[in-house]
Amino acid sequence: MTSRNDIFLIANKAAGELAAKVGDSLDVPLMEMEQKTFADGETFHAFPCDISSRDVVIVASTPDDSSHQELLDLIAGCRYWNAGTVNVVIPYLGYSTMERAKPESGEIPKGITRTRQIFRTRPNYVAFLDLHSEAVLHAHAGEVRTRHIWTEQLAADKIRQLQVDNYVLVSPDYGFSKRVARLAGLLDCPHTAANKDRYDVDHTIVGQLSSAVKGRTAIICDDMIRTGGSMLQTVDRCYEAGAEDVMIMATHLVLAGDARERFKNKGISCIVGADTYPDRQTDDLLKVYSVGPLIARELTHYLRLS
Repeated sequence: MTSRNDIFLIANKAAGELAAKVGDSLDVPLMEMEQKTFADGETFHAFPCDISSRDVVIVASTPDDSSHQELLDLIAGCRYWNAGTVNVVIPYLGYSTMERAKPESGEIPKGITRTRQIFRTRPNYVAFLDLHSEAVLHAHAGEVRTRHIWTEQLAADKIRQLQVDNYVLVSPDYGFSKRVARLAGLLDCPHTAANKDRYDVDHTIVGQLSSAVKGRTAIICDDMIRTGGSMLQTVDRCYEAGAEDVMIMATHLVLAGDARERFKNKGISCIVGADTYPDRQTDDLLKVYSVGPLIARELTHYLRLS
């Protein structure tokens, strides 16, 4: 058993708000790292107290390169100052859609190489939420315990709260359809999938969709919304197939560039998602649920907190 008094909870800057919710659920305070920026742009970090022999929990999303580097520094710092264990939870993993390289392309599969960098700093445990691909879980040599945490029950609860009638879940491609089927099982509703082909990094073509959406509210589900391109095409296919209304559900609400405006212009008034990506809160378009309590339950079980 691990005492809550032995837990030292910290976060990188990108995950500070979510880490505070994890701390509230764990009844463990979120500790603030001492941090400042030098004139040349380099960053100073220091632990606010002795972490020797303590069980450190780091909550860190990596939506950009600096957030990724900060996580590496935090793990390495824990090892330098002799933490008892180093336990990492990554709500949003950057580059997660780049888990493989096309043959002869010369591209770097950063989903794998970046995750391998994390593992090489020697954390004891790393958990991820709703990964695009589980391939990244295996980017180590067996010395790190990994965990994939699913948020489907939270998504199902949020959809029920919206009190939508006569709806069907839609996967934007066949590759994601199994996960949509699991969510449909929780909601006891029908589901279908569109036909999507990718022809460039951020460009896809969404083809036909079955008539299962006819006369229903279609809820298009995916693991993340980046630019929204494929989802917006799926919206068109839903209406063409006879859907009365369309909603969106995705765990990671990246919404890069003008994605929000593009969804609004398409008539979308509700996007359901989690707070895994920094600064995502409920507003006129987004209906956000928190994964903080879910992460806390996972840590309670893994660390056997007393």
